[in-house]
Amino acid sequence: VRSVSVLTEEDHFGGSLDDLVAVKRAHPDLAVLRKDFLLGEEDLRLSFRAGADAVLLIASILGAEELERLHALAHELGMAALVELHEEEDFAKARRFAPPLVGINARDLATFRVDLLAPVRLRERIDWEHRAVFESGVFAQEDALLVVTSGFDGVLVGEAAVRDQDAITGILAGLKGQLPGTPGPGLAPAGGRANGRGFWRRVAARTGGERPLAKICGITNRTDAELAVALGADLLGFVFADSPRRADPALLEELAELEVLKVAVVVTGGERGPLPEVVRGMLERGLIDAVQFHGEEEPGACARQAFPYYRALRLAASEEAQEMDAWRCPRVLVDARDESAYGGTGRRVATEVVRAAAARRPLWLAGGLDDGNIRGIASVWKPELVDASSGLESAPGRKDPDRLRRFFRELRYE
Repeated sequence: VRSVSVLTEEDHFGGSLDDLVAVKRAHPDLAVLRKDFLLGEEDLRLSFRAGADAVLLIASILGAEELERLHALAHELGMAALVELHEEEDFAKARRFAPPLVGINARDLATFRVDLLAPVRLRERIDWEHRAVFESGVFAQEDALLVVTSGFDGVLVGEAAVRDQDAITGILAGLKGQLPGTPGPGLAPAGGRANGRGFWRRVAARTGGERPLAKICGITNRTDAELAVALGADLLGFVFADSPRRADPALLEELAELEVLKVAVVVTGGERGPLPEVVRGMLERGLIDAVQFHGEEEPGACARQAFPYYRALRLAASEEAQEMDAWRCPRVLVDARDESAYGGTGRRVATEVVRAAAARRPLWLAGGLDDGNIRGIASVWKPELVDASSGLESAPGRKDPDRLRRFFRELRYE
């Protein structure tokens, strides 16, 4: 670790400028960032006199001219300035002077909820040359993997991680692209599709539109895949588990050039065993972009088997929605529980379960979605992603073209 941020805000966070002075005296070679609500020139001059090497400038609490003036003053004093952006108005302010060091916070300052995809999505708005720092929400190695594979240059971690030496070790390993539980360098830090690099960045770039993201699952043939993509599918799901919708690995080879995110749906954990080697191989070769775990996996086990991934949870009661909190993946897919099968049953998620899940995370919803109900579900619950499979079939593993077309028309409210 070569840089440390010191929280100096006294009224709400219990910090002190004396802490910054003490850190700098104890470690003079360490670059120290003053983290506070800095509002004027005197705040910056005081930061410099206290020994700060850098300051945090929060765009949302400063006017455009003041932000630009303070940024220039920081550089005049020989300090770096990390400009933190949150909203579209912040980007307009910063665009005036194109700060070379930008921070994006995963924590919503109004609600204090953390969304790990928020910085990934917001960074796409930066249209000048810069280095980006991911702020808040990073507690573990797989969080750091999300950061580095989404193209960020650094991460600002907080007190919870600092108090846990193992967490810091894991975060540093993740920033080097190392997968949990594996030796060696692991993933390269940026670019390309091999090993699923950039999956969450591509997902985030698609969010926030007029309709939810659409994942069409249970794809078994090229015709259905091409039609789904032509109609607007954002993701395709390929089942690699005991199912009438099981995909042939050769199909992924055949669809290698089809421009869509491809997800392998697996059922592992417990007696089901580990991730199939064929799926691991496809992920490493870039034939699939991510893995959807849909079995009896435990938190922490998924990232050791595949990255990137997300977890599907089969929930039967609203109180079970709290299980979502145990998972470090940015999104959790909510499906209905049916003891006879892990998915593809056409069973709807109960209303109270959907409500409870939506209160905890941006909603990714599966279970019984079809061309007849998708408009109502999307308009009421505003999910970020919907996942449809058996409800669009003419037979198991075969999509009905008319139902598929109607599904997307209804999703677009046409």
